[in-house]
Formats: sequence, structure tokens, C-alpha cells
Amino acid sequence: MDDKYKIPYVNACIRAFAMRFSLTVQAAFRYLNRFKGIEFLDEFYDVEHLLSINDAVDDLTLICKKNGGQLT
Repeated sequence: MDDKYKIPYVNACIRAFAMRFSLTVQAAFRYLNRFKGIEFLDEFYDVEHLLSINDAVDDLTLICKKNGGQLT
């Protein structure tokens, strides 16, 4: 992770994801890690950080669902 803002951004996305789906932060991280959401945020940070956090959570939801996640 090259950008000094990437880790705080990923953290904010995990927290927002947890709030949306009423999960603990730890459960949200495990879910996002298992279904490739963290990998997505890392790979596409350059584009995703320009969007709102809500848009990023929408994207994470779609990516995780595509990779077998069940949360909608």
C-alpha cells in the first residue's frame, strides 16, 4: 500500500460496510477479506477513493456477491 491515505480509507470502508450490514468491524473485515473486497479496495484504490464511501460500500457488496458472498 503506497499511499499514506490508503489504510485509513480501507478502514473507513470496512467500518461503513459493518454499519450498513449491522456487523462488528471484525466480522466485516473477515467477510470482505474472504470474498475479495479488501483485495478489490487495494487494487482499485486509485478510482474508488474518488467516490463516496457509500458508493464504495455498494461496490464492495457487488464484488463480494460476485465472489460468493451472501449479504445484500
